Amino acid sequence: MTATGLMLPRRVAAPLSVSRLAASAAAVDGGVMSNPEVLGWLDSRRREHAQRVERIPFAALRGWGFDERTGDLRHVSGRFFSVHGLRVRSDFGPVSAWSQPIIRQPEIGILGIALRDFDGVPHLLMQAKPEPGNVNGVQLSPTVQATKSNYLRVHGGSAVPYLDLFRRSEPGAVVSDVLQSEQGSWFLHKRNRNMIVEVGPEAEAGEDFAWLTLGQVNALLRQDNLVNMDARTVLSCLPDWRQDDTQRALHADREIRSWITRRRAEHEVEVVRIGLDQTVGWHRTAEEVAHERALHFKVVAVDVSSHRREVPAWSQPLLEPYGTGVVALFVRRVDGVPHALLRARAEPGFLNVVELGPTVQCAPENYAHLPVADQPPYLAEALARADGAGYDVVLSEEGGRFWHARSRYLIIEVESDFPALSDDFRWVTPCQLDELLRYNHHVNVQARTLVAALRAW
Repeated sequence: MTATGLMLPRRVAAPLSVSRLAASAAAVDGGVMSNPEVLGWLDSRRREHAQRVERIPFAALRGWGFDERTGDLRHVSGRFFSVHGLRVRSDFGPVSAWSQPIIRQPEIGILGIALRDFDGVPHLLMQAKPEPGNVNGVQLSPTVQATKSNYLRVHGGSAVPYLDLFRRSEPGAVVSDVLQSEQGSWFLHKRNRNMIVEVGPEAEAGEDFAWLTLGQVNALLRQDNLVNMDARTVLSCLPDWRQDDTQRALHADREIRSWITRRRAEHEVEVVRIGLDQTVGWHRTAEEVAHERALHFKVVAVDVSSHRREVPAWSQPLLEPYGTGVVALFVRRVDGVPHALLRARAEPGFLNVVELGPTVQCAPENYAHLPVADQPPYLAEALARADGAGYDVVLSEEGGRFWHARSRYLIIEVESDFPALSDDFRWVTPCQLDELLRYNHHVNVQARTLVAALRAW
């Protein structure tokens, strides 16, 4: 098969087992490519994929414009995505009512990683992909990362390589196939099909792709701004190769499921779509849509040129957050079994009201003006313990929609008697998380990043 991946994958003989994944995770010194070769390949891709990204006024956007009636920012095709307003009432957090811009992209995209054995060791086909909002241009991405508009070629560009491995995969080759959400504060009901598919020797790596062991990818997860958000969410959907004792979990599986259902039923989140011009507390200038107190984020426009993308030049809006986020997961051991402290978060863009998030998830600058009682739970504790974190890496959020959006991801081990503050928090084992990730919309995108990091910890 050619590097475009147009042939169907051949079903490999052995099913993907925990022992096979463990062997791939243990192969930290390389497989098909040595570690120095991987770094050299990434450097060459960065040079080859150099992009010009320029901030421009909204009037210079090509193919985009504000609706005269509502003020919504949309593409002339009606596809891709739009930015409109949202009015929110919620019992979650210190503010009970507000309005805001939000990205609406009702299409379901595909985020997929191909998996293939080399000498009996599973390897992941990773892509070096540039995005206009990335702080460093190219980051390590899934085999396929495409919106429906992109893979249907609404933009008139070239075909997405390897797409048929996922759109026409044999059922027996599919390791994971689940709908997962994206940021519920920035997207309205956005979700993607997260897929992992086993392929055979007919699948070859093109020049922008490389076969890496899970151990190599896990090592790269410890480097700032290298493994992108879409790769992290798909990695979290791999079966967990490290087994914990479910019989010694602090809460039984049925208790966790009942708790999630209860929080979804009891939390109140009312959202009403409004015109972008109706968002109270926000203003539009020639170059941005921003909050009057310079909080949360702003919407900006960029012009992009890249001779190696599906389309060589385009312009688009991007969401630019203020500050660097703090995303922390507290972990403690109960009878020797690790437990992670998850929070049932209600965000306006979630399809099912509540998803499980990390212990802490916020941009501290957005709360600096509020009294201590209204600060996010555990934020002060996370910042005080950050220097001793077992995992402390700055990672980028999705560069196709966000401009230089970064968060400091932390995994912090706490005492065995560390308490859960309220009914929105529960201690959950990695094995229980693994089970929840088999189903749609249970674990949010920030927590999924930390699941991938926790397995590499």
